[in-house]
Amino acid sequence: MSLLQEERNIILNNEHVDNFDFAEVEEFVKNASKDLFISHNFKTKNKMLVQPRGGFPTYDKMFALYEFFNKANVDVLPCTIDSNTRLNDYATAKKMLRLSEENEVDMLNGYPLVTHGYRTSRKMMTHFNKPISLRHGTPDARLLIETAIASGIFEIEGGPITYLLPYSKNFPLDKAFLYWKYVERVCAKYSTLNEPINRESFGPLTATLVPPCITIVIQLLEMLLSLEEGVKSFSVSFSQTGSMNQDIVMGAVIKKLARHYANEINCSDADIHLVYHQWMGAFPMDSNYASELISMSTVIAAMVGANKLITKTNQEASGIPTKEANAETVANTQYLLRILNGLPNVVDQEEEENLTAEVMAIMEAVFNDPADTLWRKVFNSIKNGTIDVPFSPHIINNNEMITIRDKNKNIRIIKRGKVPIPDKCFEYEKAQCDLKKDTTSIVNDIIHDIGIMQ
Repeated sequence: MSLLQEERNIILNNEHVDNFDFAEVEEFVKNASKDLFISHNFKTKNKMLVQPRGGFPTYDKMFALYEFFNKANVDVLPCTIDSNTRLNDYATAKKMLRLSEENEVDMLNGYPLVTHGYRTSRKMMTHFNKPISLRHGTPDARLLIETAIASGIFEIEGGPITYLLPYSKNFPLDKAFLYWKYVERVCAKYSTLNEPINRESFGPLTATLVPPCITIVIQLLEMLLSLEEGVKSFSVSFSQTGSMNQDIVMGAVIKKLARHYANEINCSDADIHLVYHQWMGAFPMDSNYASELISMSTVIAAMVGANKLITKTNQEASGIPTKEANAETVANTQYLLRILNGLPNVVDQEEEENLTAEVMAIMEAVFNDPADTLWRKVFNSIKNGTIDVPFSPHIINNNEMITIRDKNKNIRIIKRGKVPIPDKCFEYEKAQCDLKKDTTSIVNDIIHDIGIMQ
């Protein structure tokens, strides 16, 4: 028995999990419809795939949500997991699910997949014959991922950095790396049976003035950590920044460098895709403004050449969106994408060169760390501030980098902390900003920039 299989047996020997039949699950994956694999859809559908968000605690409500999405011509169904399951608190998830079912009131903020179990969930996950994306935010997703794949969910979002630094305060980062190494190995193992399991990194991070170089570096590193374990289909992602030009530049640089670094580790056979998130910051309360913002981000997604677009709704500012609002956004987005023809090819060579130089300098610093494995190099780089995510709540993050918007709404670095941004690039960043203001005015500008779309 392999070490991975021994660990799997331990993970799945959990009092809150039904008996796990490995042979049956492998046979299911081997014979599953190829349409359930987003990796297959990326190859066969000549269009940008559209995916909403959404998740309800009970089976019936989740099924009803999928029916709404199916009628709206959604390409990828979401499975958003509840907070208790994200924190591996399966006992509370089970209790809250029972209360939700008994009282017909949602006591969870998502679908408790582990509690429902793969035998029950598979009936729903395979019914519509569409790929389903697992959205969760879990540092230790080992049991969740096993249950997801057994249920027919063949796209797994997240990673040890993107599902820790934006969400957690003190979960050990080194443990997260080891737990996600398990996830990568399981995904790679199942990928040999049918179409590849697609792994997707979470590009928005804190969604608060994160500079493009930090977003791209983290996307590239999570991609490399996944590919080195044998994953053959990976999606890098980022979210709308608030500047159309900066988004277009980011799209060009991340696609170019993702392929470059994949080739550097002899993974040229891996399929790499680009995912674009509609605005992830604070939404305007006015539903008309919110709809305009969603439409603009759809146009940008087309201009950056995204393979998948993850949508928002015009109810984001007022609470959890209804299934009707989610379905409406999907239908409107699909319509807009159909009529977006002949968009100009926008290139900003100066910005691309500057961003490329920043990313490659940080990547070189990570690779030059003396640790013996990539995950340890990345761990050290976060701990020592080589990688620094603005507004991260995690205790290991340095939080010394300061960013602000320039007059064109581009996110600029005005204090680099310990991040090894080349001097030339740093001077370029600062030159785009008005730094003659007093400290109070700059702080007020930052506060304004965080809520720029409200």
